[in-house]
Order: sequence, then structure tokens, then C-alpha cells
Amino acid sequence: MIATLLLSSISFLPMHVAAQEADDPVVATVGGVEIRTSELQMAEADLDPQFESLPAEQRRVAALAAVIDIKALARKAEAEDLDETESFKRLMAFQRDRALHNALFRSGVVESITEEDVRARYDKEVAATPAEEEISARHILVETEEAAKALIAELDGGADFAELAKANSTGPSAANGGDLGYFTKGRMVPEFEAAAFALEQGAYAKEPVQTQFGWHVIKVEDRREAAPPPFEQVADQFRQLVLRERYGDLIREARGAVEIEVLDENLKTAYEAISAQQ
Repeated sequence: MIATLLLSSISFLPMHVAAQEADDPVVATVGGVEIRTSELQMAEADLDPQFESLPAEQRRVAALAAVIDIKALARKAEAEDLDETESFKRLMAFQRDRALHNALFRSGVVESITEEDVRARYDKEVAATPAEEEISARHILVETEEAAKALIAELDGGADFAELAKANSTGPSAANGGDLGYFTKGRMVPEFEAAAFALEQGAYAKEPVQTQFGWHVIKVEDRREAAPPPFEQVADQFRQLVLRERYGDLIREARGAVEIEVLDENLKTAYEAISAQQ
């Protein structure tokens, strides 16, 4: 179980660490080295997702066992002077830089985003998106062209579309009088969509429309501009968008403040191409 602890993943997620030592009690010691609640929380946050289904106390015990093993092996590694090797020192330097990167990302991006920021980004996107038309339509689905033409003849004679759909349609919307609700372009199969969007409000197609499902008689009930999705429905997506944009700004600012030289020519070309897209 402990082998599933994720120890080396590069993550942008903030660590849950107790702020004050008084609120960060020691829960165990290994070779005289303290294990505090904050370290236990960090380990628990890194547990494999399979542990999420366990009760909280079992996750806490799994995290403690993982930290104890880490500390015990770390003491053994120190005894063997593995912490004095150049490879280990390079690893520690990289881990330090990564931790600083995450700390700045957390304070400069994640914790700076407000609800107002997310809503403003949503409003900006809505304002920049061209209005899209949607229609409300009904249809009657039958197996043959002849049956569809016979239904159109009944409509020409004044028959009610919804009643004909209930009595004759083989589609799942038959019970609702063939009502398909509102839809925009791209939601229906091409043949059906082309015929439906060509109709005026209140009109029905004078010719049957064939699709992979059979033959359709189509009527358009209403046409209107589609409303954008409610903010509450897409707020999480826009929060992630704001997060990515601000992280990009932070990265560009940081790169501009230091001299970057890529010595490997192949890597240099690829890096410059990627950087130009960001």
C-alpha cells in the first residue's frame, strides 16, 4: 500500500500545511526526527487516488506509515552518505526550485483569483462570442417516403402536427408530439439540420427528409438567439481559464527577467518554437 504514495509528481496543487507550530503537533518520531501533523497532511494529499474511498482515519494511518518508512530509509541513506553525492545535491537543488515555483504559483496565481475575476472573464467571453441561432422543432419519423408524404398531405389538410406525431412517429419523441426542444447547428445529423434551419418559424417541410434513421417530417416551432450557458454552470471552467492565463503571464514575466541560453541546438530550436506559441 505504501508503495503507491506519489512522492515525485510535479503538481500545481497547493499543499495543505498548518500555519502555526502550535497547531502543528508532533505525531511520531523516527530516530529522533519529528513527524508533525503538517507533514502527515502533505503525505495524505499525495496518496494514490485509490485511498480516497477509505475512511479518513485509515487514510491518516496509511499516510503515517508512508512517512515513517520515508524517514527510516532517509536515515539509512544518510548513514551511507548518499546525501553527499553530486546527483543527490542536484536533485535537492531541483526540488527546491520546484517548491519555490509551486509556492509562487500558489500565492501569485491560485490565491489571487477572485469570484469577480472569474465572472469578468466569463462576461468578456460572452461579449466576444457571436450570437448563435437556435430553433425549436418537432418531427415525425417513419420508415418510408410514402408514409412521410401521406402525413404531409394530412398536414396540408389542416391536421395537427403534434397529434400526428403521437399517432405515427417511431422516434423516442413521439409521446411528446415529436418535440425535440431547442437546438443549435451541429447538434443534429446534417440532412435533418439543413432542412430544419431552412424553415421559417411555424412552417413544416413540404418534402420528407431522409436520414440514417428513416424519413422525417419536420416543423419549426420557434427561432431565437441561443442564450449563453449560465455562469454557475461554467464557473469552474472559467476559473481554470483565468488560472492558465495568469500562469502564462507569470511565466513570461519571469522569463523576461532572466537570461536564458539553450546550448543544445536541437533543443534550442524546439524550445523557441514552443515559447513562441505561449
